[in-house]
Amino acid sequence: MSERFAYYTVAADSMKIMMEMEKYTKSTEIDGKLRELIKIRASQMNGCAYCINMHTADARKMGETEQRIYCLSVWDECEFYTDAEKVALELTEHITLIPTKRVPDELYKRVRTHYDEKQYMDLIIIINQINSWNRISIAMGNTAK
Repeated sequence: MSERFAYYTVAADSMKIMMEMEKYTKSTEIDGKLRELIKIRASQMNGCAYCINMHTADARKMGETEQRIYCLSVWDECEFYTDAEKVALELTEHITLIPTKRVPDELYKRVRTHYDEKQYMDLIIIINQINSWNRISIAMGNTAK
């Protein structure tokens, strides 16, 4: 990884908090493969090559298929994502682009047909966490190798 300075050392307390949040996201009931798909999709939208590289590798390790990874940018045109996955990916896009998309009540209601209140909140945390990582990674000059 190429980075501008050793930010894990310089900002150790903040990075510890980020890692604790990451640990939390992995402890949720949200399926691990879906968690990785969310991370990949948000990273695609944010243009974070480092995170795309990391999370596609993680998804493959979990058994995610190449087809589903390659088609993630056009998930809404594919029949091989479940309705629950599709609504989570739509939520990902709305939160990642929150200044222009927001989270309308109609989307919230569709998400809630698949996820309870706790799972909804966990999706929000996962999406926010990867958006934070993307911004840190991009700002620090991390690149995919």
